[in-house]
Amino acid sequence: MKSYEVTNMIIDDESYGEEHVTVELTLGQQNYIITFQKSDLELMNAWSVEDGTTLPANLSENLLNSIKEDIKKKI
Repeated sequence: MKSYEVTNMIIDDESYGEEHVTVELTLGQQNYIITFQKSDLELMNAWSVEDGTTLPANLSENLLNSIKEDIKKKI
């Protein structure tokens, strides 16, 4: 069973010449925004959102791989 819930996903075609997928998710009580390149799902950035402030997030490789699998199913 997944430990996170995807609350929003945006597929951004041709942003600055590249396509990206941005995922908003909740893990426990924490919200995150994660952006991947659409072509190979390479991680571009990951942010933790707390009280309207975004901070760089350090997420496990297992969690990121699970999120990538979810994205592959949806695009």
